[in-house]
Amino acid sequence: MAKYDHDFFVIGGGSGGVRAARIAASHGARVAVAEERYLGGTCVNVGCVPKKLFVYAAHFAEDFEDAAGFGWTLGARRFEWPRLLANKNAEIARLNGVYDRLLRDSGVEIFEARATVADAHTIEVGGTTVTAGHILVATGGWPVVPEVPGAEHAITSNEAFFLDRLPERVVVVGGGYIAVEFAGIFHGLGCEVIQLYRGPLFLRGFDDDVRRTLAGEMTKKGIDVRFDADIERIEQADGALRATLADGSRLEAERIMYATGRAPNTRGIGLEEAGVELDEKGAVAVDAYSRSSVENIFAVGDATDRVNLTPVAIREGHAVADTLFGGNPTMIDHADVPSCVFSQPSIGTVGLTEARARERYGAVDVYKSEFRALKHTLSGRDERTMMKLIVERASGRVVGCHMVGADAGEIIQGIGIAIKCGATKAQFDATVGIHPTSAEEFVTMRETAPEPEHEPEPEPEAEHEGHDRVPV
Repeated sequence: MAKYDHDFFVIGGGSGGVRAARIAASHGARVAVAEERYLGGTCVNVGCVPKKLFVYAAHFAEDFEDAAGFGWTLGARRFEWPRLLANKNAEIARLNGVYDRLLRDSGVEIFEARATVADAHTIEVGGTTVTAGHILVATGGWPVVPEVPGAEHAITSNEAFFLDRLPERVVVVGGGYIAVEFAGIFHGLGCEVIQLYRGPLFLRGFDDDVRRTLAGEMTKKGIDVRFDADIERIEQADGALRATLADGSRLEAERIMYATGRAPNTRGIGLEEAGVELDEKGAVAVDAYSRSSVENIFAVGDATDRVNLTPVAIREGHAVADTLFGGNPTMIDHADVPSCVFSQPSIGTVGLTEARARERYGAVDVYKSEFRALKHTLSGRDERTMMKLIVERASGRVVGCHMVGADAGEIIQGIGIAIKCGATKAQFDATVGIHPTSAEEFVTMRETAPEPEHEPEPEPEAEHEGHDRVPV
């Protein structure tokens, strides 16, 4: 008779947890998953899948305008928020079903209830007590809202996906990629948008040229981006919201959205009582194999606050399953992970920023290009693309690549492979470009940028907000 009810119990049915469960089951383990909200987690339900759909919707406003330069005459057009919302919800429901089917077809038992850890091998779930040889914490993250008076009147990205009507005027508070993405979404859908960030320049942790370029492009599009600005209190006023800023000025809007970071969703589920060590943010402290301070309890994804990207959580979950049940102890390499910000224009990045590269290697060569993409020679749009390569001078190896421009994520994915393989600038130069594309600029840059006149300031830590996509 088996010692435990399950070999593997996964708390959280997001992408990392689902992948771990499926792979463990494929290795022959008896697996269960508990999910109290919705299968697919943040990614599918209130993350990059619906967000990317909203970005597509928002970009049509510019596409319609650009069409005139290419000979198209368009008639009357109208945006219907309820229709977008309904279509988005239908797609999310379809994906929820896909996750459910994948788990059940793998032989995984699903508990649609909240799970808490009673001890190292015992879980309370839906009024039932079950036991497991190993437990995986894959509970993701949750938006954090500062404790300012009236904050209860504000929304986060969670609620933004389900608004009953599209507001005419929105204030977005925050400087990470969720903030810049939603500022672009709301603006593209016709809202008047003000974005507030408490620091001198948003997107901490990104390359400085990326940060400056995006700030300029968003301003040109008509988004009111205000730095060194923060809200002190929020009040209801005449059917709207009134925000009083730290400098005493006031703003009124129908909606105020906070995108000021996310925290690991680990409190109140019994981890600390079971002996699991959490850091000051609530993240589960884990080793290279995602093992916590309790030998049989593991954690992956945003619950560990390492690299908060869905593809990373998926790999971490897969590695845990292989380590425990596949006879293949596996560590995840978190270096040189490509990522994309679906701002408008978008950002793609992989490897080190210029500041980090100088800090690590000392002597580096920087190649940078700014240009107007071919499309906009006829569209007439004043949008610039920025591309940047950072090269370790001693070895010639490309250690960082950054882009602001259309389809940045699609382009950087391929560059990410090259950087992971240790490609040199000479190998980039020897690669024939595809013409005419923006991507060819990465293999045609020959002139190094001038050395900075001053030593770069130490780079601040990135703001972790969570960022994800849909593979399972």
